[in-house]
Amino acid sequence: RALYDAPYRYNVHGKYGVPLCPIFAEKRPIKEFFNNLMSQQVQETKLQPRGPANRTSDKTAFSRKSTTLSAPEQAPDDKIEWVRSIPFFAMHVLCLAVFWVGWSPIAVGMAVVLYSARSFGLTGFYHRYFAHKAFKTSRWFQFVGACLGNAAVQRGPIWWAAHHRAHHQFSDTEHDVHSPVSQSLFHSHIGWILTRDNYKTNERYTPDLLQFPELVWLNRFELVVPAVLTATLFSIGYALENYAPGLGTNGLQLITWGLVSTIALHHSTFCVNSICHLIGSRPYKTPDDSRNNFIVAIMTGGEGWHNNHHHYPGSARNGFRWWQVDVTYYILVVLSWFHIVWDLKPVPDSVLSNKDQN
Repeated sequence: RALYDAPYRYNVHGKYGVPLCPIFAEKRPIKEFFNNLMSQQVQETKLQPRGPANRTSDKTAFSRKSTTLSAPEQAPDDKIEWVRSIPFFAMHVLCLAVFWVGWSPIAVGMAVVLYSARSFGLTGFYHRYFAHKAFKTSRWFQFVGACLGNAAVQRGPIWWAAHHRAHHQFSDTEHDVHSPVSQSLFHSHIGWILTRDNYKTNERYTPDLLQFPELVWLNRFELVVPAVLTATLFSIGYALENYAPGLGTNGLQLITWGLVSTIALHHSTFCVNSICHLIGSRPYKTPDDSRNNFIVAIMTGGEGWHNNHHHYPGSARNGFRWWQVDVTYYILVVLSWFHIVWDLKPVPDSVLSNKDQN
């Protein structure tokens, strides 16, 4: 058991990189390594008493109040690894290829479809399902949603959920890795994902997700789905170029517009971390500076109602009022009609009427 669990634990956590065997990463005598490992496992497997006192309500699930995880001993390292970040910036530069490949209705339409579908993968699954457990679904559709979110090239589902749960615990404090209040606007928008500390998956926040091998695999091999999507776009474009040349598209054109869609989705998502903690209304007096922003809500399918979300993070619905557009929630409701998802957690009336209260 120790031999089986050790590589799994260290690989997923990323504390020592991704070594073939943690013994070599530790650089310690084998006897000392296994003695420490076994003592650690004994501590981790101590039984906790059951009972109401140990249960977490839906309202505070994965929020600052509910977690028992202690704060890091020091603030996150905000130094950007520029060499490792070259692919990220290269994606932005490659978007300029649109002036070379041109455009077509098919290419622009594909970009819109990819943006919308992958946006739901992020908002519906990465955020409301994996990070907050705001509804239930089957294991196969859970993996479908994980792949859809992974296609947006925003890392794996476990990495994403872990960082978001930590954000709720330390929101707008020095331990919040993407707060424009305690850090700069650039760091909260882009810089935080390019730092060494934030490349890791902090698995102590996601023990519930680590039990699914398929999610662990997807989290580790996070570029497989984007690579398959890229190959698919090229194949579709190549086929249309040869069998329907009148459409005026080709493989490179579809790939380029797909990349434009990816970058647009990146920055709309990042606006929730940055803009929605600076600009907007605050109907609820949360301990942080989260705000509702209509424009960001439109761009992200409802994620811009950020103050609502921080007030009651356990709900499947971010738009608390009828006029607060929440496309992600509408899609989840439609899926629930076909029993693909179920048990969508609502917003209690007591929460809706609890304005201006902490």
